[in-house]
Amino acid sequence: QVQLVESGGGLVQPGGSLRLSCEASRSIFSENPLGWYRRAPGKQRELVAFVARTGSTNYATSVKGRFTVSNNYAKNTVYLQMNSLKPEDTAVYYCSVNFNGRDVWGQGTQVTVSS
Repeated sequence: QVQLVESGGGLVQPGGSLRLSCEASRSIFSENPLGWYRRAPGKQRELVAFVARTGSTNYATSVKGRFTVSNNYAKNTVYLQMNSLKPEDTAVYYCSVNFNGRDVWGQGTQVTVSS
């Protein structure tokens, strides 16, 4: 099967930037849909960005223009570049891949935006 590991989270001041990584145990990102999600305490899980098999990427309105998905498929890694971070971006961020008809999730990485 496949395993996912998110990394790159941390504490950043408002207006700052972070780049999150989602590393897979095998090559899957070029062939399967991917989603970046986040969940803040007391809130529902939110889809941040979705990459279809076609490569088309859609972003949540709340992050559009600030977040960008990129990839290095040779390293089995997908990135979420987060710029102009706001306190409301504080959440645990997850990546998820639909593999063989099932959703595979990583453990998440904490992003905290605070001054």
